[in-house]
This record gives sequence, structure tokens and C-alpha cells, in this order.
Amino acid sequence: MTVTTLPVTERAVPARGHLTDSSPRQRPASVAARPIPVSMIERMTLILDAFDAATPALTLLEIVERTGLPRSTVHRILDQMIRLRWLAHTSGGYRLGMRTLELGGLTADHNEIRDAVGPLLHELAQRTGMVGHLGVLDGREVIYLDKIGGRLAAALPTRLGGRMPAHATALGKAMLATLEPPIAESVVRARPARLTARTVCEPEAMRRELDRVRLRQGVAIDHEEAMAGIACVAAPIRVRGAAPAALSLSGPADAMGFDRLARVVLEVAHEAGRTLFPRRPRCR
Repeated sequence: MTVTTLPVTERAVPARGHLTDSSPRQRPASVAARPIPVSMIERMTLILDAFDAATPALTLLEIVERTGLPRSTVHRILDQMIRLRWLAHTSGGYRLGMRTLELGGLTADHNEIRDAVGPLLHELAQRTGMVGHLGVLDGREVIYLDKIGGRLAAALPTRLGGRMPAHATALGKAMLATLEPPIAESVVRARPARLTARTVCEPEAMRRELDRVRLRQGVAIDHEEAMAGIACVAAPIRVRGAAPAALSLSGPADAMGFDRLARVVLEVAHEAGRTLFPRRPRCR
């Protein structure tokens, strides 16, 4: 594939009576301060990252505002991405195209985990009335492979394929606690962002939190650390060493029986581990 680079200084010609694309009044401060990437791949990635569960369709102006890219550049790249099926044109603007879905289906390892654990997660959510999540760790973030639940599920910002900071979620902490100390320490020292007033961010507090997770056999708790009013209990799915995934239950913070749910989640996580990694007979 040929990678095309575009000049960083490119700017759109403003229409009469409108602000230019580079006007800081049209972009959030964080976006305006971000340097415009040079490569086409980086610009395409910015555009794809602009979409989320809350806004599956975006207008041209919204994509310009979210990416910080010049309007003329965005318009040209959008035409190419539609032609290549990365995006599709709808009445509401633009949405993700079929190519993203097709490539997502090729992640064999993740599909294997979801296929094996999905039925257990579904049963767990039905049994408890909570929202069940299945996730894997990707650096400092959790990627959600599955989400099952009732009416509360729609109120949670999580989605299949979506990401959340690992330090603020029970899923993330359950998996971070299984990592080798130097790897976990790289996340602890990063001083991650605070999502709510309860988010654990300080390095020493985070170390103590991971120690508590290890003492609880891997069970991690998020008490309104990722979202106000929502709590979560998670356990890693593993046989030995680091966990390739974790599962959790989420619900209203004032209605969570942490001790009972911790036992249930840990039990199902162990069963999921046996399903994913069945014991092989020893050779004699």
C-alpha cells in the first residue's frame, strides 16, 4: 500500500461569512493544540476515532471539529474512505463502513475468547440482573469483547470494541494485577487521567489497589471510579500467569452486594478459564 503524505500547512479556503477551519473557536482547546499529523494513515485514524457509540453518525463539520484537520483535507479523505468502504454516507452524514466490521471479525483470538465465555457471561448476567462485560487488556486500556445486560446496559457508555482506561475499571485492574511487576509499574507510573472523583490515579495508591486485588484472588472492584453512580466487580480469566481476559458485573453502586458478587464472578471466571484452557492429559 502506498502511503501519501500531505503538507502540514494545508488550509481550507473559508466561505464568506464563516470562520476558517483553523479557527480555535471551532475546535475544543485540546484538539486545537494537537499537532496535525502528516501521514495519510494517521489522518484516517483520527477520522475513524472520531466515531463512538453515542454518535455513530457524524456530519462533515463534526468530523472537522473532532479531528482538528482542515475541512478541505477531511472532505477529500472522506471521499476516499467511502470509496474503499471504511465509511458510508447516510442521511445523517457519515458512519463507519462495512470494511471495519469485516476486519473486526478477523481477530481470531478475541473471537475464540468471546465464543467460549459468551454463554457463561450471558448466564451470569441473567442470574444477577447486572450488566456483564468481557474484556481484554491492550496496553493501558481495556477493549470490550462482549456486553450483556438488561435496561441498564443502554445507560452504560461501554460498547463492543470500545475502550476504557484500565486503571479506572474493575476489568482493567483485575488484569493489571496479573502482569509482571515491571509491566504493571509502567501503567502505575503514567499518572493516568481521573474520570470521576473516586478514580485512583496516584502511583502509590494504585500500587496498594493492585496489591489488594492480588490478595482477593484477583477480584477487582470499581466503586464509581469509571462512572458516577455505577460500580463493578471483576475477576481475571486465567490458569496461570497473566490473564488474557477478564469478566465483570456492573450495576448501580448503591445496589451492589460486593461480597456475594465477588464470589459469583470469581467462580464463573474459573469456569471460563477451564473452558478456554482445558487441562491436557499428561504423557506417561
